[in-house]
Amino acid sequence: MWRVLARRVSRGAAGPPGLVRPRRALGAGVGAGAGPARRGPVWGGPAPRPLLPPPAWPRLVPRRCCSLPAHQKVALPALSPTMQMGTIARWEKKEGDKINEGDLIAEVETDKATVGFESLEECYLAKILVPEGTRDVPIGAVICITVEKPEYIDAFKNYTLDSAAAAAPAASVPPPPAAAPSPPPQPSPQAPGSSYPPHMQITLPALSPTMTMGTVQRWEKKVGEKLSEGDLLAEIETDKATIGFEVQEEGYLAKILVPEGTRDVPLGTPLCIIVEKEADIPAFADYQAAAVTDMKAPAPPPPPPPPQVMATPAAAPPPAQPAAAPAPAAPSAGPPRKGGRVVVSPLAKKLAAEKGIDLTQVKGTGPDGRITKKDVESFVPSKAPPVAAAPEAVPVVAAAPEGTFTDIPISNIRRVIAQRLMQSKQTIPHYYLSIDVNMGKVLVLRKELNQEVSENIKLSVNDFIIKASALACLKVPEANSSWMDTVIRQNHVVDVSVAVSTPAGLITPIVFNAHIKGLAAISKDVASLAARAREGKLQPHEFQGGTFTISNLGMYGIKNFSAIINPPQACILAVGSSKEILVPADNEKGFDVASVMSVTLSCDHRVVDGAVGAQWLAEFKNFLEKPVTMLL
Repeated sequence: MWRVLARRVSRGAAGPPGLVRPRRALGAGVGAGAGPARRGPVWGGPAPRPLLPPPAWPRLVPRRCCSLPAHQKVALPALSPTMQMGTIARWEKKEGDKINEGDLIAEVETDKATVGFESLEECYLAKILVPEGTRDVPIGAVICITVEKPEYIDAFKNYTLDSAAAAAPAASVPPPPAAAPSPPPQPSPQAPGSSYPPHMQITLPALSPTMTMGTVQRWEKKVGEKLSEGDLLAEIETDKATIGFEVQEEGYLAKILVPEGTRDVPLGTPLCIIVEKEADIPAFADYQAAAVTDMKAPAPPPPPPPPQVMATPAAAPPPAQPAAAPAPAAPSAGPPRKGGRVVVSPLAKKLAAEKGIDLTQVKGTGPDGRITKKDVESFVPSKAPPVAAAPEAVPVVAAAPEGTFTDIPISNIRRVIAQRLMQSKQTIPHYYLSIDVNMGKVLVLRKELNQEVSENIKLSVNDFIIKASALACLKVPEANSSWMDTVIRQNHVVDVSVAVSTPAGLITPIVFNAHIKGLAAISKDVASLAARAREGKLQPHEFQGGTFTISNLGMYGIKNFSAIINPPQACILAVGSSKEILVPADNEKGFDVASVMSVTLSCDHRVVDGAVGAQWLAEFKNFLEKPVTMLL
């Protein structure tokens, strides 16, 4: 394209007038006397100005990228620390309106509140790209176009983001200039696949939906060993559990790229190399993948340096800090400047003047570091740097004696448990309902059934609790629901998650379709899931999901407790121990001894109202106090 354009211009400059675009010669002044370049063709008329030879024409810019005047794309900023998306609630300005500094452009609904989006400079609103009511607009999305002069507005009448994106590649990819040919690129000395025999690079897969990194706990195969389909290759610790990574094809393990114990390995990182022929293994002795060249197993942390404790005045004082490394000055924490001025809202500026606050010392939290009213109200003047105290004034800090504590590394499972529990308590409005259940008839029925079933099955009280919970969820489906942010999903099947304590942390394997399973089937499922959970051999689908959760601490003698909801579920049942108490009875003694169990239901008030939670507990109690009804 550039050569054709250059030939046309050259013909127009040398012979009869043609279709050319006037342009100043290279080297002409751009100051006074150099008028703006005209747009559009010139047919006939005076001869054009001198033009450069064809080699200089690659500096031309395609016309479509020059068809729009100077403008600014306004992106949606982060109006709160946790904001990821926003909703354009209302535009306060219309296309063509003049916008002064500090004017409200639009109202944006964030994850916290509806916040006014102010302008930082004078301009004109040329085009609104995101209409009112648009939901879930990501941060950084272009929402409007502003220009400096009103005569530029008409140029953006038909402007869209699609047209801008289509013009961007043509404007940003100039043709190669006429220059000396560059030497051919040298091949990478470790380019996989170029000089190696046929092989397969095994990468770390996503072993759970929320997994972003993993830890290689142990390699089950060594370099040179033969691999068969289904063999266990390695054990990977995910954010949920430690899962075995199986081989999908036959071959030989030629190279291990990530050693055992390597933590926080990103998804997609090459783990090892597998070849088809045993004779190809030596070729990969020095193989290294680019993604793991710098990845090593973490070395044990060095012992902490001995604390500098001043035991006596005669002890040597700590070395003085060099004078050239003082603490950062206060202006470094001040707000950013735009064009040599502090970016501040009019109200914040007025409030700072009334309080006599130096705005250069205030750190702004608004868009682009803008100082808001809240920043001024919460500003605390920085104190003067303390004068260096004499050695005897340094406070004596007694370090903990060595060997009095142990730092335990946080596993991926423990880290995820901490994040999810904190998220649950901070975002879910919990409330708690407790009730006592007479377990006398359940205990009698359990004893009779254990005498009838085979020796391999032993029914527990927890099996009856799981069955009663599932049937109560069918009776009160609101408790078997999930909060999905935009909708409440009411589940038609009951998958009961049972909390199991493992050495690595808490995990909740699932008894699927508990509402249609018998007590024997539930007992088998729970026993198998609990055993594999403690061994770290659960598959992801066996502990991800669930519609209702049960946490039982009765075997530890806990009378009652309140459990934390497992999102997106709406309820979790905390089961305490049973104890014998005296209850009124219609007999000669006037009382009887009953085994009473206390349970507490934690509910998400966004999904389950108080009365609904009470109805669920009533149904649950009825099923356990009259266990025959579970057969209906």
